[in-house]
Amino acid sequence: MKGKNEQRAGLLYGVGAYGMWGIVPLFWPLLKPSGAIEILAHRMVWSLAVVGIALLVVRRWAWIGELVRDPRKLCLIAFAAATITINWGLYIWAVNNGHVVEASLGYFINPLVTIAMGVILLSERLRPVQWVAVATGLAAVLVLAIGYGRPPWISLVLAFSFATYGLVKKKVNMGGLESLAAETAVLFLPALGFLLWLTATGASTFTAGGTGHWALLAATGIVTAVPLICFGAAAIRVPLSTLGLLQYLAPVFQFTLGIVYFHEEMPPERWAGFALVWLALTLLTWDALRNARRNRILAAKLLATAAAAPAPTAPAQTAPETAASETAIPETAIQQKIT
Repeated sequence: MKGKNEQRAGLLYGVGAYGMWGIVPLFWPLLKPSGAIEILAHRMVWSLAVVGIALLVVRRWAWIGELVRDPRKLCLIAFAAATITINWGLYIWAVNNGHVVEASLGYFINPLVTIAMGVILLSERLRPVQWVAVATGLAAVLVLAIGYGRPPWISLVLAFSFATYGLVKKKVNMGGLESLAAETAVLFLPALGFLLWLTATGASTFTAGGTGHWALLAATGIVTAVPLICFGAAAIRVPLSTLGLLQYLAPVFQFTLGIVYFHEEMPPERWAGFALVWLALTLLTWDALRNARRNRILAAKLLATAAAAPAPTAPAQTAPETAASETAIPETAIQQKIT
């Protein structure tokens, strides 16, 4: 019963995280007349404040010493901070300049870009259906380039920057709260310096818009941190396959908002491009679920076979190490088969 409750809670956390990411385009226009870079700087500064409070609550500080003593990990954190800065800044600019649909496309094609980067950078091998999905995604980009009269550069930059960010985060191997704290700490001084420069030159909108405006700018920290905290809570409670399906909620919400709320145009060629992207994602999801189910069935069969095998009768003269090696075979075989 407890396991079911945990999974139900994890599902709610996951829906909450991706749901908040999906409706965030409604928030950024509220911050006008602030420009995208000023909003981004406030997001960096206030995110560190919110994450710092969260760390005080959970009392997790040991990771800071470990990180400071690891120059390689520090460099990776700095690189992750740079890539997420590009992603955040471009996304805010896209939303506030009438490109919500194109921004949503970036997160639709992100899984395909991640797979392509795995092949190119990590020499990963793809299954046939994955190759078809990637090829369909490339065809979609070509169709959309014709539809837009240019490559969908906003979508591509968002997809590649977020895929690169995910790859670096995988190598850093830190918890969501800790990694966000480290990244925002790296970004804090440049962001604060930029905001102070805006204030000194009279270009800051922080106080010019009144109490409501500066309160909304300060709320960027909450808007950034809360979905990530919910995502972290979901990740430890539900299977990765479930999270993989939930990730499509955010771009679906963004796409819907772009058409229904922001009234962005969708000529036939764009519908065709998006249809190809959705076909690629359907193939990708179907293949992932099929492969996961096949691995579970195979593991169950191997475990059943191992359990049904008669226990070896060990003579008095049998060496301990020989008996140990015989009993270790089934588990090794399972791991090899699953891999």
